Amino acid sequence: MPFASSGLRPLLQASGFSLWHYVTADSRAEVTAPGYFGEAASRFRPGDLLLLQAADALALLPLRAGPAFGPGVTLDGAVAPFAVLRSAAQNFSFTQAVAAVVRTIVLAPLAAGIIAGGTIPVSAQVQGPVSQVLVSLRDASGQMLPGAQVVTVQGGFATAAIPAPPVGSGYRIRMEDVEDPAVAATSRPFSVAPAPRALRQEGGFALLMENGFALLVD
Repeated sequence: MPFASSGLRPLLQASGFSLWHYVTADSRAEVTAPGYFGEAASRFRPGDLLLLQAADALALLPLRAGPAFGPGVTLDGAVAPFAVLRSAAQNFSFTQAVAAVVRTIVLAPLAAGIIAGGTIPVSAQVQGPVSQVLVSLRDASGQMLPGAQVVTVQGGFATAAIPAPPVGSGYRIRMEDVEDPAVAATSRPFSVAPAPRALRQEGGFALLMENGFALLVD
């Protein structure tokens, strides 16, 4: 078979010297015959070494002018698959001191009986380096409703009063760190009821409210 350039590659090149690796299905005698490497002659220099992986031998051959080869050394007459791995590794290490900083927001339970048109008192205990929190009202879909407030944390507590939304259910209060919204707390879902109104007079002595309470009339 003729010379195949795909089988030839340099393993080492430094200071005018090259170590080549050539893999072929040809025999050692065919590879070392005059003119075999004619196509690659310009790449070789006298004194280079060729690591030859031929069909019948694994050999290390010195290159002479021409290029021609010296007798070289047969490394193995029964060739097995051969691979050369070049690698470099540089180790380094560093030490970094880390201290955990706990930041938490714990909402207090909301008052029962939230009425439309009123306000919702909100309070929370805040731990860690949190200076300001954003207090907002979210609807059932998670959207922020108007009335959000930025509150300054004082003595580890944050308090606010949020305007109550229209009558509905699935509302939530969310409080989060202004600088890091990942530090946050969200209340349980709650409902907003309509404001009570007097419905009717009973027996001339009482007015029945929408919430079921009666107002006595003198």
